[in-house]
Amino acid sequence: MATPLEDVGKQVWRGALFLADYILFQWDLFQGCTVLELGAGTGLVSIVAATVAQTVYCTDVGADLLAMCQRNVALNSHLTASGGGVVKVRELDWLKDDLCTDPDVLFSWSEEDISDLYNHTTILLAAEVFYDDDLTDALFKTLCRLAHRLKNACTAILSVEKRLNFTLSHLDVTCEAYDHFRSSLYQLEKLEDCQLRFAVEPVEASFPQRLAYERIQQLELWKIFVEPVTSPITSASTAP
Repeated sequence: MATPLEDVGKQVWRGALFLADYILFQWDLFQGCTVLELGAGTGLVSIVAATVAQTVYCTDVGADLLAMCQRNVALNSHLTASGGGVVKVRELDWLKDDLCTDPDVLFSWSEEDISDLYNHTTILLAAEVFYDDDLTDALFKTLCRLAHRLKNACTAILSVEKRLNFTLSHLDVTCEAYDHFRSSLYQLEKLEDCQLRFAVEPVEASFPQRLAYERIQQLELWKIFVEPVTSPITSASTAP
């Protein structure tokens, strides 16, 4: 049976466990970093990241979903206590340009949070959030918007499962959501941006499996490296 869209974030998906395994394998990449997870769902990936990272912003939308995240973070605080990692559960709506700073809204952002986010974040994570084309588009727009606001170069690590479905429109088995995700990656890499350069590469899935799930071939990790564009230096002798 299909999961209703409003309940997608309330369960642990294979892609989240897959990404968590990668974090445990590449712990040195995350050590001491500030991390932002988009579409965190249950908060599993954020909790695992906080075992090595300094600060993890665990973000999603919906007060009930974020409250569940907060409970999961509290229940697993013993995992992050030894390393001093902190998980901050916050609302981040991909359909809005700005972060919610209204103090009357649960899980809103303080000015201190926002300053820390933009000044120190170097890793962005997203797991199993590419099941709806409109949400995929919103996620990539959010990535671009955040990348332009971050002070440092950053790396986004995305986990996706290539799901095959029979569609009446094609009368065949297709993977439309995955195809749209791959198209979005391609468009991002080809984006003509005078400030940032986006480089995309797949991650080899040969790292050890430490968590309990079925690691099927359809699970994939992709990295997006975001760096500032450096303009060529023009000397007096070569200037027109």
